[in-house]
Amino acid sequence: MAYASLLVLLVPITRDFARKRLGVSVPWAEDVVQETLFAIHRARHTYDARRPFAPWFYAIASNRMIDVIRRERRVQSREVTDAPLPDVPARLTDLAPTVIDVQAVRAAVAALPTRQRQVVEALKFQDLSVRETAGRMGMSESAVKVTAHRAYRTLKRVLGVGTGDD
Repeated sequence: MAYASLLVLLVPITRDFARKRLGVSVPWAEDVVQETLFAIHRARHTYDARRPFAPWFYAIASNRMIDVIRRERRVQSREVTDAPLPDVPARLTDLAPTVIDVQAVRAAVAALPTRQRQVVEALKFQDLSVRETAGRMGMSESAVKVTAHRAYRTLKRVLGVGTGDD
């Protein structure tokens, strides 16, 4: 019960700590609060009751704040702002939806050599991973990938899909 009371007490203290250093309008200041509370929970076994609590707590809060600042800078450097999305070129909007002839695909897969057919069926129809397929078929993962690539290339040629410049 005392631990829960401590965490409740630390929320406004952590919030004030973060806002004084980051500014009131920073939308991710609450992330600092949450990260700090999680860090305190994970590191509670390192606290020595013979020593003052405040320096231990503020060290954790400061480190979490630095981590959140770094994360936000990375995110902001890679994310697009709230700018409107560019218009889609007219020729793309005029395209009809692609119709897939499932029977033709199944027939093309059935016509593949046995090993290629088994690999394609495992990867695409049974939704197995390369590792699972390799284990079931007694092949290396690289061999499964090569076999699948060859099968896909054959299927593209048979079905007339793609440009053929693989």
